[in-house]
Amino acid sequence: MSQEPVPVTRAVDFGTAKLLPDLDRPRAWLLTVDGAPQSYVDLDDPAHLEFEYTRRIAHVLESAFDTPVHAVHLGGGALTLPRRLAHTRPGSPQQVVEADRGLAALVTEYLPVAEPGIAVYTADARQWLAAAPDSSADAIVADVFTGSRVPAHLTSVEFLREAVRVLRPGGVYTANLADAAPFPFLGSQLASVREAFGPDAELCVLAEPGVLRGRRFGNAVLAAARRPLPLDALARLCAGDAFPARVVTGTALRELTGTPVHDASAAPSPEPPEGAFTVG
Repeated sequence: MSQEPVPVTRAVDFGTAKLLPDLDRPRAWLLTVDGAPQSYVDLDDPAHLEFEYTRRIAHVLESAFDTPVHAVHLGGGALTLPRRLAHTRPGSPQQVVEADRGLAALVTEYLPVAEPGIAVYTADARQWLAAAPDSSADAIVADVFTGSRVPAHLTSVEFLREAVRVLRPGGVYTANLADAAPFPFLGSQLASVREAFGPDAELCVLAEPGVLRGRRFGNAVLAAARRPLPLDALARLCAGDAFPARVVTGTALRELTGTPVHDASAAPSPEPPEGAFTVG
């Protein structure tokens, strides 16, 4: 008789990490840090995405690229999206940057990566990006949280200009953000991305209607590129999700846009209200 998986708790660099088994899926795990959900991985089905925001990022990447994609993932967690892309876009070379060495070691030990083409670097995301070659990535995914907040140094126009430099022509930038109405943080990030990418870039936001209507705090995925984004495909995919989302563009997006932030004034994303993201 196989032994039931048991939770794992370990102190890591930026808090206390837990791996919690999903009793409904034999080799699936939820990773939390200080109670905040970070990643969900099914080792038997790496293409499965449990969190809605990860599905929306995957929609962006897989709609924008139908061939192998050289992706940079800022924020590693349990490497959910890199595992997914390795299956949906085979042959994709992927670089994952995780600042928390203890967390990276925990994931390597308990959730080893079987998929080829994934390289993990333990470094600060901005420092790693600053050292990356020009025009070396097709896609950059920014999903970096310290606890439940995006660090301040990853919110500025200067940081985003580094992302623009590293992206190839036609490259796509996506970021997982969290905010609530009236969206001061999301608005500042839209303005900062617009300043870094230029006035001709196309931007959109993917989020649940309840978040957009101000009913609750939640995730919003921002996508940007110096080329048209696949908005029709994204709208269909988001509408068909188990938790449908809207794709915000045009006038509605301009109304969300605030004032850009630079290094001198950058601040972390807002603290979520108690219980917004915590598990167990």
